Amino acid sequence: MHTRTVNVGVIGAGFMGKAHSLAYAAMPMFFWPAPAIPRRTVIAEVTDELARDAAARFGYERWTSDWRRIIDDPEIDVVDIAVPNDQHPAIAIAAAQAGKHVICEKPLARTAAEARAMRDAAVAAGIVHMVAFNYRRTPAVALAKSLIEDGTIGTVRNFRGTYLQDWSNDPDLPLSWRFQRDVAGSGALGDIATHVLDFARYLVGEVVQVNGLMERYIHDRPIPQGGADQLAGAAKIADAPRGPVDVDDEVLTMLRFAGGAVGSIEATRHAHGRKNFLGFEIHGDRGTLVFDYERRDELQLYSADDAADRQGFRTILTGPAHPYGESLWPIPGLGVGYGETKIIECYELMKAIAEGTPADPSFEDGYRITCIADAIAVSAQAGTWVDVDFGEGSSS
Repeated sequence: MHTRTVNVGVIGAGFMGKAHSLAYAAMPMFFWPAPAIPRRTVIAEVTDELARDAAARFGYERWTSDWRRIIDDPEIDVVDIAVPNDQHPAIAIAAAQAGKHVICEKPLARTAAEARAMRDAAVAAGIVHMVAFNYRRTPAVALAKSLIEDGTIGTVRNFRGTYLQDWSNDPDLPLSWRFQRDVAGSGALGDIATHVLDFARYLVGEVVQVNGLMERYIHDRPIPQGGADQLAGAAKIADAPRGPVDVDDEVLTMLRFAGGAVGSIEATRHAHGRKNFLGFEIHGDRGTLVFDYERRDELQLYSADDAADRQGFRTILTGPAHPYGESLWPIPGLGVGYGETKIIECYELMKAIAEGTPADPSFEDGYRITCIADAIAVSAQAGTWVDVDFGEGSSS
């Protein structure tokens, strides 16, 4: 058996670089025969010391402190973008123009205009392009999609989604790039609400109208003195100069879908006690589906077609019988983690490259989610419903 080797260059060795590297190493162990074998060829970081350490830690053959060397390397097949949002467009466009396939972390860009340029470059180059909304790879979420598509809950009427975290509640946590508009583009909106928007589009369909509300609770934070961005693991900083926070801490929005359904989304990083409370409740005219990522192996199903004496929510514990289950663990309930969603994501990327088929979700999906996010921000400022403008040249 001959399986193609795909040479990967990763740009960024933080949390996402670690998650992606794990996936490249482990994917063939789960999905065998693999559609292609990822080869961890080169990794880039901002300094020689960080890059050298990342290569040793994550198993790369080479390292560099200049990401452009990855773009210029004729040996590289895939460029993996795992850096802050403001760097996504330059890297993705350069990679596409060099004929490299690209996977980029979410959100695709800070604004729809940036995302459109990335999409257009990828489409013009004819490369495989993917945006890393990995939570949709959770088997229970993929199962929810199949249950919707086969009519189990009937016609969808309502989508209610949440993404609640609490890691940024302390005002003495450092001024991460995630709190700075010029780097992140937005706060909870781009960072976590976009994951729920991906669920909404994946499961229900296109969002065409929004009515949003955005709030900021903490207006300044201490400026860190070097070191990597550590998210929830960051130590508090006392008696240090503080810099302004200019992004949202919480976003709420109502939604209208092209197919006639309605919905709502709430996302915040300030909900005490909620660690990664990402979920949805979807109501159809024949039943309901409920998912909570903190219980990621479970999908709740209520069917109005059940007999009256046994109606109620049933818990489906995902395992080998469910999407991706045959390739993961052999017993239901052994547990699917964040790493597995990245492994599945890697499988889908390698499969698209090997077969020459479009990846899903693509830069088109990332662009459309950014259009929706932009519309939510406009709506929050105007205090009214706003139509989502997908611009010219979008494809459904």
